[in-house]
Amino acid sequence: MTQHLGTLRQLIVPVGSVEAALPFYRDGLGLVVRFQDGDRWAALDAGGLTLALAGPGEHPAGDRVALGVKVADLDAAVARVVAAGGTVVDPPQEGEHERRATCLDGQGTPIALYEPLRN
Repeated sequence: MTQHLGTLRQLIVPVGSVEAALPFYRDGLGLVVRFQDGDRWAALDAGGLTLALAGPGEHPAGDRVALGVKVADLDAAVARVVAAGGTVVDPPQEGEHERRATCLDGQGTPIALYEPLRN
């Protein structure tokens, strides 16, 4: 049996403005805001999965919806994705809250891999 690469934690949706998009998801869909970083990013509780709204410049895949996978070892996860036929779009780099990399699966679906920073 194959061991999971990580945990599918997010569905990342690109938006032109987090502030403008947030009322629809919060009020219209009834999702609870768990975290918001101004107009850069918002994380909403979607029942076991986070619906992330990514503002301009924060989305790992431009204008495409992406999967966000939390991993324990980013470098090992990227190597495993490449070995399985995926490609690296953005190599591992450190952000404000995590180390992250963006890959594409064999069909071109964006996958944002992230490893939380340890303080």
